[in-house]
Amino acid sequence: MSRRAFLAHTATLAASTALPDGAFAQGSAARALKRLRVAFNTAETGFDPAQISDLYSATVIAHIIEPPYTYDHLARPVQVRPLTAAGPLESSADFLSHTLRIRPGIFFADDPAFNGQPRELVAADYAYALRRHFDPRYKSPNRAGLADAQILGLQALYEEALKTRQPFDYDRPVPGVEVLDRYTLRIRLGKPDPRFIHMLTSASLMGAVAREVVERYGDDIMAHPVGTGPFRLVQWRRSSLIALERNPTFREMRYEAHPAPDDAAGQAILQKLGGQRLPLVDRIEFSIIEGVQPGWLAFLAGDLDMTSVPPDYAASAMQNGHTAPNLARQGITVQRVPRADVAYTYFNMADPVVGGYTPEKVALRRAISLAYDVEREIRQVRRGLAIAAQGVVPPQTYGFDDRTRSGMSDYDPARAKALLDLYGYLDRNGDGWRELPDGRPLVLRYPTQSDEGNRPFTELWRKCMKEVGLNMVFEYGQWGAQLKQAQAGTLMMWTLGSAASTPDGQDPLSMVYGPLKGAGNFSGFDLPAFNQVFDRMGRLPDGPERLALFAQARRLMVAWMPVKAHSHRIRLLAVQPWLVGYQEHPFNRDFGRYVDVDPNRQPAARA
Repeated sequence: MSRRAFLAHTATLAASTALPDGAFAQGSAARALKRLRVAFNTAETGFDPAQISDLYSATVIAHIIEPPYTYDHLARPVQVRPLTAAGPLESSADFLSHTLRIRPGIFFADDPAFNGQPRELVAADYAYALRRHFDPRYKSPNRAGLADAQILGLQALYEEALKTRQPFDYDRPVPGVEVLDRYTLRIRLGKPDPRFIHMLTSASLMGAVAREVVERYGDDIMAHPVGTGPFRLVQWRRSSLIALERNPTFREMRYEAHPAPDDAAGQAILQKLGGQRLPLVDRIEFSIIEGVQPGWLAFLAGDLDMTSVPPDYAASAMQNGHTAPNLARQGITVQRVPRADVAYTYFNMADPVVGGYTPEKVALRRAISLAYDVEREIRQVRRGLAIAAQGVVPPQTYGFDDRTRSGMSDYDPARAKALLDLYGYLDRNGDGWRELPDGRPLVLRYPTQSDEGNRPFTELWRKCMKEVGLNMVFEYGQWGAQLKQAQAGTLMMWTLGSAASTPDGQDPLSMVYGPLKGAGNFSGFDLPAFNQVFDRMGRLPDGPERLALFAQARRLMVAWMPVKAHSHRIRLLAVQPWLVGYQEHPFNRDFGRYVDVDPNRQPAARA
């Protein structure tokens, strides 16, 4: 699974001026330090691929720990290319067997776990990293999705460890994970997967982890990521600052990319940076900043090198499709970047009020959907920085269809009222609020946060539900705590965002795939007809037959409404003039590998 939830949340801007000891190649201390400074609006959880599911932690991990494959940084449409792999993935004709060959001579960053010896990356490291998701000790949020891939033998090992309460057996041979020699790994599946290579592009799923490191740090492994990537973790102030520095033992890797011939921006970046040794910056500082205004002000003050423009400031940052003159005079550029994501609200199918498969429960969920004004959300709250969603499959992924009007985003309070009346949701006591068909109070409980970014959404929900006589009560709390409640299945409903991590649109559909209940499927929706469509979709190669299944899945979701898709968001990205070569990639998270900073133009760090 590769779903990533993100909403505004916690903390403060922090900057560091310390030059880390021994961090850079000989002679680099004589030149200005190149620092890349970005911000997250939600706190990280940690840096162990087997234990995280949030976008922010995954972004940090991607700079440290490497999967076998990645996506060409500038190619559009996206193209897979080897990262640590020695060449293309070798897949059998039936797509049940996939052979991965690792390039010799790649080494992990130095760490005490290696006792002062260089540690080469080998195929067994990827086999070990894959097995860790099935170790019950880690409660990996990725296990259910990997189990659905049916890697032969791993789920059985997991179930045995649970049953016997014995430590997970990392050394027992399983038919699905075979280390053929020092650099060759074969993965065998119980069902065909023509797109299995996309799983091998995710550092969170298949990032190489050394067993010695995990065994040395034990329960503290979240704070000790060690990988073969271009950076290493040197400082972590929880919910405040995450600092990475250049990995001094990183292999020689040159900037190489293949932008389309008509991509002027991509061609200019390649002309400027092509052939240079990566990474180009010495240090990356990820700060956690609470609220929309502080982050934007930090950018305007020169404390951040790039940022998303908050919707409230969109009109002052971009005018008539161009960077506002006052920002342009400072060399700042602002651009609209469509995101491969979806904002959605899910309904808990086990909840006694909104859950269930009977006609009156379906009618309630559909009435809530019809009563919510997505276009007003886009126009007033998001300031036009989104498009209405017709389903959960995001733009820039296979299966997305921008021509279809599914009814998912229809706003029709009259129809909503008619549905509620028809199925017995009536205001029997005249207090202005509808009751359940049996006469008990009908209360919709909606979790949210009290920060300035969430307040406009809360108010819109209140107005829309009041218009059709539905009483919505807001439960305020911390996002992280609410995420745990969602995972435990105790929330009635919740609004989230999901960012695609691969160019295939089937992954977002897994949010309502029955076998993933309790994992990525927060709603707990389990409809045999949908599950069959999803399973068949995964086995087929791309083509008209598979696209028809995407359409069928979309119709089933609209009919049963376990999830209401709101919008696909557009990022308004502001970039400082001293940041060189940044181009948003829809799926790669390790952008710090590919950008440069002009330290002579960048303002000095503040204490």
